[in-house]
Amino acid sequence: MRLSILDRGHGLVAKAMFAMMRVVARQPAPDVIKTLMYRPDFFGTPMKAVFQEAMRGPSEWSIAERELMASFVSKANECEF
Repeated sequence: MRLSILDRGHGLVAKAMFAMMRVVARQPAPDVIKTLMYRPDFFGTPMKAVFQEAMRGPSEWSIAERELMASFVSKANECEF
């Protein structure tokens, strides 16, 4: 289920960043970025810390191995992230 608020519920700074991303990448900002930036005090900031720890924190796996596993799981779940 996709929340329509993610297309219109952001502040001016986030909208400017999305516009810049659209110009540079020639495609819209990914929904995962829009989700993290929507109500960052409630969801985005805590989840960014969790993602950072999981993907870049201490581990027996290299960063590349973690990224590869995340990509594999996303593909298996038919998720574009």
